[in-house]
Amino acid sequence: MIIRSKAPLRLGLAGGGSDVSPYSTIYGGYILNATINMYAYCTIEETDDGCIRLTASDLGEEEVHPVSDVLPVNGCLDLHKGVFNHLVRHYGIQPRAFHMTTYSDAPAGSGLGSSSTMVVCILKAFVEWYNLPMGDYEIAYTAYLVERVDLALSGGKQDQYAAAFGGFNFMEFLPDDRVIVNPLRVKRWIVDELESSMLLYYTGKSRSSAQIIDEQRKNTSSGNKTAIEAMHKIKQSAVDLKTALLQGDFDTFARIFGEAWENKKKMATAITNEQIQKAFDVALSHGAKAGKVSGAGGGGFIIFIVDPTRKCQVMRALEALEGRVMNFQFSEGGTHGWRIYDK
Repeated sequence: MIIRSKAPLRLGLAGGGSDVSPYSTIYGGYILNATINMYAYCTIEETDDGCIRLTASDLGEEEVHPVSDVLPVNGCLDLHKGVFNHLVRHYGIQPRAFHMTTYSDAPAGSGLGSSSTMVVCILKAFVEWYNLPMGDYEIAYTAYLVERVDLALSGGKQDQYAAAFGGFNFMEFLPDDRVIVNPLRVKRWIVDELESSMLLYYTGKSRSSAQIIDEQRKNTSSGNKTAIEAMHKIKQSAVDLKTALLQGDFDTFARIFGEAWENKKKMATAITNEQIQKAFDVALSHGAKAGKVSGAGGGGFIIFIVDPTRKCQVMRALEALEGRVMNFQFSEGGTHGWRIYDK
């Protein structure tokens, strides 16, 4: 039997960083995000060779271990092994021989939530294989525990919930790890206009979000007034942008989008850099209205808001730089899995 799963990557539209503790624990956080037609993929093939083989085909990494209750976390394919170890320890699954193959449409450090999306995707494959009674909330929370608790990786909570639920969501992050996902019913013409008005530019460089997130956490813990006030404004931007989105008020949407980026840059020194600023200068000088880096910052993807009639002009200008423009559409539905039975 073969089990496959996929999970969508997301664009962080507003509120990014307010889902990271200790800010979310002290003040609560709001996030507005939307999934797109870029995915993480996982295939599990049952084998009879007595081994667990893990392959990340996009990364060129592979490990093989005898069937065991615990796989060693050693810096190679730790997300894959972290999911397996967690499910054995907390859900009592009986290890079997298998070959897992994964890949993603976006590189790690892209700012599209690729690492957390992969964890959700792997989890969904195991849920399908072992018939585990896990809904969207439990899959998202389990993915969060694997990354943030078991593997002690820095980050927030939005990516796991976006990948599990899919679509446009307004998320609330509350104390005690409570999360409320509010799916938004965005009219089709608004989605079409937003797609026409958005340009996704990959800088060509991935980055580790851990350093940026750790600085944000330090600023909150130390009571850095400038950083905390900026995060309050970023959090409020999620509320304001949600209203503009649902009303189809794109002028207000662009204004809030730009203001949120200016506030985000106050959160940590590595959020922007010379390459990112150059892309902004080029895009804005050729007709873009506003932009922001998706995710923690420092690299990865930049989202620009443009007048659709000037989109080609902005694209040509950006394509003269080091990165590349990527087409996308918004997607509906979160992670899902399916089985293929041998004939």
